[in-house]
Amino acid sequence: MKAVLDHIGIAVRDLKSALAFYRDALGLDVEVPEDVPSQGVRAHFIPVGPASLELLEATGADSAIARFVDRRGPGLHHITLRVDDIGAALAHLKERGAKLVDEQPRPGAEGALVAFIHPSSAHGVLVELKQPARQSELFNLKSEIQRHSVGDLELISLCDGSFRLDGGAIFGVVPKSLWSGRFPCDEQNRVELAVRQLVVRGVRTLLVDAGFGDKTDETFRSNFAVDRRRNLDHALADAGLAPEDIDIVLATHLHWDHAGGFTVRGPDGRLRPRFPRARYVVRRGEWEEATHPNARTRSNYFADDFVPLVAAGVLEMVDDDQTIMPGVKVRRTGGHTGHHQMVLIESNGQQAAFPADLMPTSAHLSLSWVAAVDLFPMETIASKQTFVDEAAARRTLVFFDHDPRIHAAYIVEQNGRRTLQPV
Repeated sequence: MKAVLDHIGIAVRDLKSALAFYRDALGLDVEVPEDVPSQGVRAHFIPVGPASLELLEATGADSAIARFVDRRGPGLHHITLRVDDIGAALAHLKERGAKLVDEQPRPGAEGALVAFIHPSSAHGVLVELKQPARQSELFNLKSEIQRHSVGDLELISLCDGSFRLDGGAIFGVVPKSLWSGRFPCDEQNRVELAVRQLVVRGVRTLLVDAGFGDKTDETFRSNFAVDRRRNLDHALADAGLAPEDIDIVLATHLHWDHAGGFTVRGPDGRLRPRFPRARYVVRRGEWEEATHPNARTRSNYFADDFVPLVAAGVLEMVDDDQTIMPGVKVRRTGGHTGHHQMVLIESNGQQAAFPADLMPTSAHLSLSWVAAVDLFPMETIASKQTFVDEAAARRTLVFFDHDPRIHAAYIVEQNGRRTLQPV
């Protein structure tokens, strides 16, 4: 049995005071809290390198944490060791005479399975074993469609599945010790990322980006661990939409994980637009880059995803920032590609945004978290600074295209620091 330190659990009586120390005084990032009904606690994880601290707040007077705090006061409650197979680990310990609090694993935070070992077998320390949820299982819990209203507009977050990308590619110069606690990687150093789209329903029905599509071969799908068991077709159906219902397809850029679903291959082998009634809106500068790639960008653009739109007569170019339909406009950000654009949404004084790969995950809120695949990283930082300032000031609902757990959040300011308020 191999076990590694996952986190240290700290029971707190006064969460506000605890956050004042760990978050405000020490400057640590506290993740979004999660209720664990099976244990009667609310867990607040704080990444500290490859492991984490877990602040445990009782949600019921009869919970183990409440009894612990009443009896001993706040303080160190347990240490958690991560194992690959919790059932085998429990059997291994039982064979060696260890006293177990839990003979069988039970649900824990973050979709994990957990079980406790009695302190009498661990020299006075309460030890928790944790088998993390496989990222695909955790992702599937977060991949349902999500509906929101922004003024008179309906926004629907969709998903075309997930894929894996090298952690260094998505997090750039940020050390692995900082990102791996939030985005666990596999043996190939790949982290799982969602592929999300956004529907905006107003005077027309507009779809922002269209995911992978289904034209890639087995080698490609294996290299990127593409998982489309639940894909855009399912998401559209769940939202009560068919491809024929889409009036406008709006591209943030033309990389394969955003434009792959623009076209499909018919029974006759010919490529055609996936959304037969839609006009496809693409920024002209991005089109030029995609149709004339260089050695650095060639692997990101697949001509079959977008070139057939020309022959079909459905391609519409935009040259600058402009309104695409009432309440929806585009703004060039650059950075990720030379002409990458974000989508800004406003109706009746309420705002939302789909920044796409300007801010692909919730972790990229920090200005210095910039993907290594961005062609112009300093432009990414400048555009992100402007956007984050605006989003915080205007209470903009921000949608993330690649975060496997958080599809959208508000950017809020607390004690002079920007944090996220997920929805």
